[in-house]
Amino acid sequence: MMIHTPNEAEALRAEIAMLAARMIAEDGADYATAKRKAAKQLLGNRKIKGDVLPDNAQIEQEVREYNELFFGDTQPQRLLHLRQLAAGLMEELARFHPYLVGAVLNGTAGNHTDIYLHLYTDNTKDVAIYLLNRDIQFEVSEHFNNRNESVETLSFLHENEGVHLVLHDHDAIRNGGGKSLERANLQALKALMQETADQSVGKKDLI
Repeated sequence: MMIHTPNEAEALRAEIAMLAARMIAEDGADYATAKRKAAKQLLGNRKIKGDVLPDNAQIEQEVREYNELFFGDTQPQRLLHLRQLAAGLMEELARFHPYLVGAVLNGTAGNHTDIYLHLYTDNTKDVAIYLLNRDIQFEVSEHFNNRNESVETLSFLHENEGVHLVLHDHDAIRNGGGKSLERANLQALKALMQETADQSVGKKDLI
């Protein structure tokens, strides 16, 4: 498959985004994996330019549309359930300044979605001690952020849902903002849940 024009590149981006969205919604694939698999499925082992691949925002929009089309009867309740669980956890973990991120926040959560919370503390070991004192068994993983700093994540099951606590130094809390929906504290999450509930009532009134 040769790409000769900008229109062809745009069409391929859209096709990759739609296929990746299906993998995310149906199988719980992460964005990077879904994007890579979708590109390989459409193009084989051909090396492609980075600008042909869709960005995460485009894929996220496709996930929203896929959920609305195929899971419109169940996804809103699933999302509400995960947000309620997240809110409860954030209340319990209030001393660690929790912020919700990812699909549970942006509204694209599906059947395979886990809850991701960013915590900010002067001593990350305090979070592990807190969990151990509550007999919560967790696994520890580690990755490096874009500043090549080690970031630790504690993962466990809570009411049969996966939860991942991403641990940050307390000072990093100032650097986290950006777009308003990139992360939300408990107050912002409750406001979002109320807004979503109001919109749902408004839609029913129109029917």
